Amino acid sequence: MTSANLVVSSGEVTALRLIDIAYSVDLAHAERLWTERGSTAFARSSLSSTPPEAISFGVPPLWLSLGEVEVVLASGPARATMSVRLYDFGLAALSLRIRRTGQPWSSYVRDVTDVDTRFGPASGTRFWNDLLERVQDVIRPSLERPTEGERLDEDHLIATVHAFNENMDAERLMETVDLVEVLTGETRPLSRSARKELLSRSFSYYADDLVVLTWDRAFIYEPRGDSDVADVIEVANAQLVEMRYYDLHLDDELPHMYDQVEKARSTASLLASRRFAHLARGLYALVAEVTELTERVDNALQVTEDVYLARIYSSALSLFRVQALSASVDRKLSIIRDTYAALYEEASSRRNEWLEIAIVILIVVEIVISLTHA
Repeated sequence: MTSANLVVSSGEVTALRLIDIAYSVDLAHAERLWTERGSTAFARSSLSSTPPEAISFGVPPLWLSLGEVEVVLASGPARATMSVRLYDFGLAALSLRIRRTGQPWSSYVRDVTDVDTRFGPASGTRFWNDLLERVQDVIRPSLERPTEGERLDEDHLIATVHAFNENMDAERLMETVDLVEVLTGETRPLSRSARKELLSRSFSYYADDLVVLTWDRAFIYEPRGDSDVADVIEVANAQLVEMRYYDLHLDDELPHMYDQVEKARSTASLLASRRFAHLARGLYALVAEVTELTERVDNALQVTEDVYLARIYSSALSLFRVQALSASVDRKLSIIRDTYAALYEEASSRRNEWLEIAIVILIVVEIVISLTHA
């Protein structure tokens, strides 16, 4: 068989837009608010086909149904299912899923590219912001410290095939079709080294499944129809957004911290210890806050016994540079901790100096009083 004869009997194309919306979300409160409107919502504590003991969420995200919308693709009009998954660390993962059936491979590939054009990074934010506004209008009371101004986001496109018109295993699929266009949107042939790099993160567990990861797209061939791999990719993207947020947040805080330290040191000695103590308390609160949230992000998903999903999840975290961002956040937190310790020590030193001065003054006063009465 050649790709010209290959037909996608059952598949889908999913566009994801992950957006930081708040410091945290009270998911139980959000669920009550959403269901009061008569809409579907549920917290998913495990994946669809993986045993609960093999993989678990730190805090199960909340899935909300957003209904359907008609979209026009290269192959014609189609119905798209919309939803959002809310994570307790303040992130909304918006999803637009378009089912494809009985479609020639070449037409399916064009639709994948078209979905990326219409809903990917180049499409802007209007569609996704309008969708998010619908959600926030309902759940706003459940948001702690909603994000103001420009919000961080990430996009990911997932092309999934559940069945072809012929039995197909992973090896035969790789020989039959060129996955490069699905994974990049490129129609021109890539160099050998570029192709090798692009397809380097390929995974199979059974003979008839295949996952290929890239920075902003993924191809999944999964005859059993479960969504576990797509869910794992989403969680890795969610962690990427949050680690980016805290990395940038600390980038902004460090210069401010240095300025505050200089101001404290230039303050008159009588007030310096109080300013040092106040600044130290502020830095301690910042460290505690960021540490708590980053730990929740790090523990968003725990993969224990499922080696296949663990490999995909670990590869996605590495590919998205989540671990590098996490290390960067840890380094900046370490700088702030060291500064806090130095400020606390300096504040204590200043207090001790004034205490010593006070003691000397008291001694002098006692001597003067003694001499006066002598």
